[in-house]
Amino acid sequence: MQNNSKIRQLIIMGLFIALEIILTRFCSINTPILRLGFGFLPVAMLGILFGPLWSGMAYALGDLIGMMIFPTGAYFPGFTLTAFLTGATFGIILYKKNITYQRAFLASLLVCCLWNLGLDTFWLYIMTGKGILVLLPARLIKIAFAIPVQTLLIPLVWNKYLKKVI
Repeated sequence: MQNNSKIRQLIIMGLFIALEIILTRFCSINTPILRLGFGFLPVAMLGILFGPLWSGMAYALGDLIGMMIFPTGAYFPGFTLTAFLTGATFGIILYKKNITYQRAFLASLLVCCLWNLGLDTFWLYIMTGKGILVLLPARLIKIAFAIPVQTLLIPLVWNKYLKKVI
């Protein structure tokens, strides 16, 4: 029975990694300094289901696979680190917890402010050489939209659709 559980986990993780790649690479708006999309959703669901380590590794793997299959520019390992930290953060905040709007807000706030605004802006600064203050306005607007969208969608998708199925 234990073996079936591991196979089931592997299948679910593979499906969510594929969904993350599709949502990130094909269903998002990309510019050189920001990406708007729904790739966070499968990562948050992995965090809810499997915890910080597995969701972090899955998102990092999804970032690597997505970059190899559908490159959008030069590969930079800092973004893979951000992907791992994002998945881990969702896992730390959401794993084995009641998925409420307050908890989703906390996870989204941390992910958007620490990793998307802070770390990703630093990576872009390293890559482009543009001053951080030049990059910040567009990235601040992005997180102003991202936090409410993530806060709304994470509990909605989990509680209304996936909780019953998985």
